[in-house]
Amino acid sequence: MGKHPQPDAYLITHAHSDHNGKSAMLSPNAVCTEKTAVALEIRHDRKYAGSMCRLGDEIDIEGTKVKTYPTEHTAGASAFYWKNDVGTRILVTGDVKDASSLPSCDVLITEANYGDPADPSCHFADDLEGMKSALFENGPVAFGAYEFGKAQRAVELIRGFGYDGAICMEARTRALTRSMLEDAGELVGLDSGEDDGVFIVAPWDLDKLPWNMKKYVLSCRMDYPYPTIRISDHLDACGLEDMVRKLSPEVTLVYHPGGNRPSKFSKHLNSIGIDSISIDQIGNVLSNEFI
Repeated sequence: MGKHPQPDAYLITHAHSDHNGKSAMLSPNAVCTEKTAVALEIRHDRKYAGSMCRLGDEIDIEGTKVKTYPTEHTAGASAFYWKNDVGTRILVTGDVKDASSLPSCDVLITEANYGDPADPSCHFADDLEGMKSALFENGPVAFGAYEFGKAQRAVELIRGFGYDGAICMEARTRALTRSMLEDAGELVGLDSGEDDGVFIVAPWDLDKLPWNMKKYVLSCRMDYPYPTIRISDHLDACGLEDMVRKLSPEVTLVYHPGGNRPSKFSKHLNSIGIDSISIDQIGNVLSNEFI
């Protein structure tokens, strides 16, 4: 960590690897919520070295008060909000599922995972009824969901639908779910003998389960070899636009993910009269050598 000068803080919005928490968590300058720190430690088997706060609290960073707000992307996922020395209100969101708690700002730094309005796959609504129907079909059922974020949301939905039996998961997903959810119910291993129950595994592990088990992937992607039930942990293109309108920034910087989605969403915002710039248009971005 000593090769390059370090920033005042690494703001870790959540514990997904594409947001650099795996490396940033090793720095004493890292900042995240308590649940994000726990998730990082479980996922990467490393000790979190930075500062923590409860979601919704403020933390002092070099004399600047930085407040956290929920984005509902994962358990513990947080946006960060502060005012700079001239009073400019800055909000960094990370990935967002629900923007209803976020404050208005002058500078919005946000995502565009599904930010291409011209792409039909960027328009969706959660198919809760479809998931509920699949859950209560006769016989065992397996849902493909990423171990952190989607798996915990799947458990919340399954319990909310009224299923109170055991849910079978691999060990690390169980550890994450028990740490993130207060009312996860009974969670057991894949080898528990619960052959007629409910399973949650990574999408690429569905083929390891018995051939006669009903299998679905919880995703808005359509490139899996199994039926897909649209359950997302992101806003779609319309939701992202609505978020920007609600927060009413003077400028929106779209920084995530890689590829052309940030530039496409930024161009869309400009086309409807909302000032925006995407990260590919900025020439002095610090490289990932920092992390």
